[in-house]
Amino acid sequence: MMISVEDFGQKASEWLAANKPVAPRDYGAICPPDLVTAGLAWQKHLYASGWAGIHWPTEVGGQGLTAAHQAQWLYECALAGVPGVFNMVGLVLAGGAIQKFGTPEQQELHLNATLRADHVWCQLFSEPGAGSDLGSLSTRAVRDGDRYIVNGQKVWCSGGRYSNWGILMARTDIDAPKHKGISFFLMDMSLPGIEIRPLKQMTGEAEFDEVFFTDVELPADALLGPLHGGWGVGMAVLTSERGHIGTSVISLERRLESISRLAHGRELSATETQELTKLLSKGMAYKAMAQRQGPVASTAASLMKLGITEMMFDTAMLRADIAGVESTLEGADAFGLLSAPGGRIAGGTSQVQRNIIGERLLGLPRDPSH
Repeated sequence: MMISVEDFGQKASEWLAANKPVAPRDYGAICPPDLVTAGLAWQKHLYASGWAGIHWPTEVGGQGLTAAHQAQWLYECALAGVPGVFNMVGLVLAGGAIQKFGTPEQQELHLNATLRADHVWCQLFSEPGAGSDLGSLSTRAVRDGDRYIVNGQKVWCSGGRYSNWGILMARTDIDAPKHKGISFFLMDMSLPGIEIRPLKQMTGEAEFDEVFFTDVELPADALLGPLHGGWGVGMAVLTSERGHIGTSVISLERRLESISRLAHGRELSATETQELTKLLSKGMAYKAMAQRQGPVASTAASLMKLGITEMMFDTAMLRADIAGVESTLEGADAFGLLSAPGGRIAGGTSQVQRNIIGERLLGLPRDPSH
């Protein structure tokens, strides 16, 4: 008999409390380069201890439980302040796509190895001219006998430097309409012709990478799902990425606690007090919306993404105003100012979220197609 979600949560909470000393800090969905060694060790520890792949089939090394159990696991990890997985692209995106669309050979090659963190994945979707508008991607994969020849460039690739596999969307039919003629591939990142360059941000850090493909010979059996049907595979993958809503409440609560501490030990002006109150009120409204939504993704996720992004941007501005001009030259407040605009791009731009809200919630006319 399958363990109940409540009993599973209690068991997970107890295990996490005992094992938190060997876990890295909770870095969110993407492991930063400086925590890769610790993150890999954590994922291997999860696998060895029976906590990897909660809702994956037991045949590939998972626990054979339900999506509700997986959501509870992520919730307990958020409470404990530890990462639920090392490699979200592998454990959620690549793993989910391979389970749904993969051949038996692809599943045997990748699934258990991904749970063990022997296969670490990056996402090769966005391009300089196709970020928010992914359907406009131009990286090409041309069939040549038993291989595809890949040429093009990807950008904003998280974990490219430390990943040995990648999920790639590339155009295989240049004459097809915009969202047709795209195929989805599983790419060995050690193939000749792949160049990875760290992408330096204005914060001084390099969290992301650019990836260049020059006549990369990709085996034909790297195709995942139907030829020219990669858009459907990719959208199914991204829906899975947006489905992890349960932990957002915990994250938001901690952000609100951080915002409330802006007033500690300081004498705020009337304007600053008003702005702080407004930010906290907005945050509580978003928390209530997340609790109403529950664990299943919906268009309310776009409201959450847009609202929290703007709230955190405004928080960075207020934090700098309160701290004074000198604090913006260096230190945490300066870093917050420089990194704040990136939130409007990462995970789906604010413009795209507004389009989704306008079209799907408000019933406004769709953007003209090009």
